Amino acid sequence: MKILVALSRIFVGVLFIISGLIKLNDPLGFSYKLQEYFSQDVLNIPFLEPYALMISIFVVVFEVILGVFLLIGYKPKFTVWSLLGMIVFFTFLTFYSAYFDKVKDCGCFGDALKLTPWESFTKDVILLVFILILFIGKKYITPVFTQLPTTILAMLSFIFCLWLGFHVLMHLPVVDFRAYKIGANIEEGMSTPDDAPKPVIEYSWKFNVNGKEEVIKTLGDYPSVDGNFVSVDTEVLDEGYQPPIYDFSIENSNGDDLTEYFLHEDNVIVIVSYSLEKIEKEGAEKLKIFSERAKGLGYTVIGLTASGDDAKQKINATYGLDFEWYLCDEKALKTVVRANPGIIEMDQGTIQQKVHWNDIETLQLPKVERKPEAVKDDGTLYLIDDEISTEEALGALDEETIESLHVLKEVKEGNELDSINKVNKTNYTSLVKAVLKQE
Repeated sequence: MKILVALSRIFVGVLFIISGLIKLNDPLGFSYKLQEYFSQDVLNIPFLEPYALMISIFVVVFEVILGVFLLIGYKPKFTVWSLLGMIVFFTFLTFYSAYFDKVKDCGCFGDALKLTPWESFTKDVILLVFILILFIGKKYITPVFTQLPTTILAMLSFIFCLWLGFHVLMHLPVVDFRAYKIGANIEEGMSTPDDAPKPVIEYSWKFNVNGKEEVIKTLGDYPSVDGNFVSVDTEVLDEGYQPPIYDFSIENSNGDDLTEYFLHEDNVIVIVSYSLEKIEKEGAEKLKIFSERAKGLGYTVIGLTASGDDAKQKINATYGLDFEWYLCDEKALKTVVRANPGIIEMDQGTIQQKVHWNDIETLQLPKVERKPEAVKDDGTLYLIDDEISTEEALGALDEETIESLHVLKEVKEGNELDSINKVNKTNYTSLVKAVLKQE
């Protein structure tokens, strides 16, 4: 029993320390996962969502120091009881997520290692067995050192955890395990290889055969049945290959997708704020000077947010900002950078630099040459009911059939003509748009 306890002690202690440090490296990410658990669709305790970050820091710090306490033998009774309580809670949580298919990834190892709900539950059951061994044989858990060094080590581990948690919140994670880390190419992260595994979907076809319901399962083929079709249900047996990046996009207020355009541009500064309503004031105050300096050095500066047009206009007016905010999914932006605001520099979709707003002054921006403007002039674009037309066709229209006529005489950043040019890689200099009356 003594040997079994010693092996369990090492296994559980090391695993708790590794798991805790990975999450402590990114407590904001773990807090987002807790918010998912607290939501109405999962545990239905949304009143805890505002406290998710505080709970996140407490849990991960406690997890690390329990691992340290166990290895050095500090307060074994308290440590084992705490380990047991924590693993019972997490075992329930992972079982609930797996059985009811609520949360796809438990976040046990942050972004470093993704586990399915059932894998997470299995891991917790195995840990529970080892912790029960420790609980039964806790009399064999003795301090490795004398009382004073053991107490000092325990205190140092606690202080280190607090320092690391504060450091990564004020800056960025020490190690970035996400698909948006420095050196990663966003477009490559969004692509699916040709030989990637395809999703496997099971179809349950329900038919009425001679007054009785009959269910036939296939992998997509419509079954040959002598009966009346009633309904069909589907179940995903295997999700197949999932690209690391699947929800990133850059859209303007008109809904035009400019993702490809910006991912093929050099020297792009992206200011990320998942919510302009929640942007940190000190960070927002730094954006005006920074964005003007970046533009002066030849960089293209854009903003990415999940907030609406009113919030965009308000933030620009409040802080005197002179760049366009584009739309992106909130969850994606929280993943791009753990700061609000955060800043990244991209070249051809590859992330070259990424900083927290606290470190905005450390961003290295050497002067770059702007691309020469395209010399091609595509002239005036004529649209009739959003279909490309000609000046002659527009002039031949009966005035009685025209609902409205819209004319843009110049290209301005963010206007309709600018968006059309970016999406279609054209260089129209003016726009005439007719909308016909509906018959």
